Amino acid sequence: MILSRYERMIARRYLLPGKGEAFILLVAGFSLGAVLLGVAALVIVMSVMNGFRAELFDKIVGLNGHAVVQGVGGQLPNWRRVIEIANATPGVTSATPLIEQPLMTSYNGRVEAVLLRGMRVQDLRSNATINRKIVLGSLASLSAGSNRIAVGSRLAEELGATVGSDISLISPQGQATPFGTVPRIVSYKVGAIFEIGVYDYDKSYILMPMEDAQTLLLMGDSVGMIEVNTVDPDRVQTILQPIADKVAGQALITDWRQMNAQLFEALGVERVAMFTVLCIIIIVAAFNIASSLIMLVRAKTRDIAILRTMGASRGAMMRIFMTVGTTIGALGTVSGLAVGFLFLTYRQPIVNVVQKMTGQNLWDPTIRFLDELPSKSNPVEIIGIAVVALIASFLATLYPAYKAASTDPVQVLRYE
Repeated sequence: MILSRYERMIARRYLLPGKGEAFILLVAGFSLGAVLLGVAALVIVMSVMNGFRAELFDKIVGLNGHAVVQGVGGQLPNWRRVIEIANATPGVTSATPLIEQPLMTSYNGRVEAVLLRGMRVQDLRSNATINRKIVLGSLASLSAGSNRIAVGSRLAEELGATVGSDISLISPQGQATPFGTVPRIVSYKVGAIFEIGVYDYDKSYILMPMEDAQTLLLMGDSVGMIEVNTVDPDRVQTILQPIADKVAGQALITDWRQMNAQLFEALGVERVAMFTVLCIIIIVAAFNIASSLIMLVRAKTRDIAILRTMGASRGAMMRIFMTVGTTIGALGTVSGLAVGFLFLTYRQPIVNVVQKMTGQNLWDPTIRFLDELPSKSNPVEIIGIAVVALIASFLATLYPAYKAASTDPVQVLRYE
């Protein structure tokens, strides 16, 4: 929309009304503030939702891979052959044997349910999700036959254990006696404590070398599953279809979507719902822009009539008032983006301050899985939010601009 010099001058003066029109300026300020709040809220909420999904995905996939090939009956005797098939499949980047078994652990009279995970020592030490999250001890102390394990930080806290503590693992797969099966109770020394950042993992996981897990669970040379990573997690089903055909009847393939279907579907629905609800704030802000422009048109009716008698066209009047309204929307959008990014930069300190003021734990990891408020801004979404705000602001100017252009100077100036 190209404005002439005098149109720009008039639009600039209407953006800052005179002393007798402070109320109009106040309403315009409210309109700008409403756009600011709507845009900032959308940027903050969408970035936090994206960050929550990305953090969960990275940490869940970092431990469980893009998919697992699980043996029928819980054991996979021919796991080496399955790994060869997986590594020969195009699109597969890695295949790692695993053992997972729910057990009980005890220390100093405290008993907790745990999920034992056995991994090859080289896989355990090269896993970035685990290796970067060691808070005490070292994974270097874990080796086959070392009788050492790594435990999650929350689990260590619940048990009161630390590096060097001897904790007992209780397996129901024990020795058969005339009085029934006697559970196996084996003592292990804590060699490392990790904190992945997902509460459920830190609360329940125990890691040990695969050979030690096979001995504890009396599995011989079998494993429970094979963790598979691919070049594209979104195409994991297509990539792994050849493997599924070759291991049919021996194993089942479960991808990350199926393992966490309810969680990620709930996040997707909540994300759409929050975007829709917060867009209503921007629509309300657009109505505020429209109302402030209508008040401005009513206040400037005489000025509009004089401009019309001096040769200003109807199109010029429309352009002037559309420029005023769109400028308010644009300023509100830019300010909202700035406020949103500022909040995201200092989000955790802000959460901590609010928690101290209210005395409430706003980010309980037992409920929200993660220890801190995450954030990940999507440039496409940010541009989309800005475009929605600008379009809503522009549409809100059409009716007031039309009313201004429709002003009849004869009727207004008849009694002047």
